[in-house]
Amino acid sequence: MKLSITSPAFENDGVIPAKYTCDGGNMNPPLTISDIPEGTVSLAIIMDDPDVPKVLKPDGMFDHWVVYSIPVEPGQTLLEIPEASAPGVQGVNGRGQEAYTGPCPPPEYEPSEHRYFFKVYALSTELTFLAPPAKTEVEAAMNGFIIGSSELIGRYARQ
Repeated sequence: MKLSITSPAFENDGVIPAKYTCDGGNMNPPLTISDIPEGTVSLAIIMDDPDVPKVLKPDGMFDHWVVYSIPVEPGQTLLEIPEASAPGVQGVNGRGQEAYTGPCPPPEYEPSEHRYFFKVYALSTELTFLAPPAKTEVEAAMNGFIIGSSELIGRYARQ
């Protein structure tokens, strides 16, 4: 079995319901993480959008959610993350906030539909930081401790 991340709210490569975007409640969707590998101490989730117009952000990337130190009990193989929850410690998103910020692609730019990658990492350690970290800091700290990973892709376009 391989680590897996799914959502009861949308299929992989499906449309994220507006409820979880800036056009709705702007809350994280429910997520199911299954087949957590033996030896996992904590999980991390990073949600980002690689389709941002370069005129708005030169690297084309926006970080929507950074969560780390999501606890896992020894032998636990399944974790349900409810909507509108913070399952661990929240890092800094692209708005400089320690929170989830939902999909909100600007409709006046191409592409008007963006992809959102929910990436989960099973780690053999728990991450700690002196100050709330950005995605790049979490990724650097995970290096050498990842024992499994998976991703779920959702799409969204504003009307």
